[in-house]
Amino acid sequence: MSFDSLGDFLAMGHHALYVWSAYGICLAVLGLNVALPLLARRRYLQQEARRLRRENAK
Repeated sequence: MSFDSLGDFLAMGHHALYVWSAYGICLAVLGLNVALPLLARRRYLQQEARRLRRENAK
């Protein structure tokens, strides 16, 4: 598909709402697929560090 201008590209032939929301949702899901495991790993490491400190304090 060829567009005459940047405005036409952004309008996507009057389907812009569907197209750009689909891109946005896709990027959000990809971002969550990266961020959530990193946050879970950090939380796990913090919990293990607390557990080890408790065990060493006994």
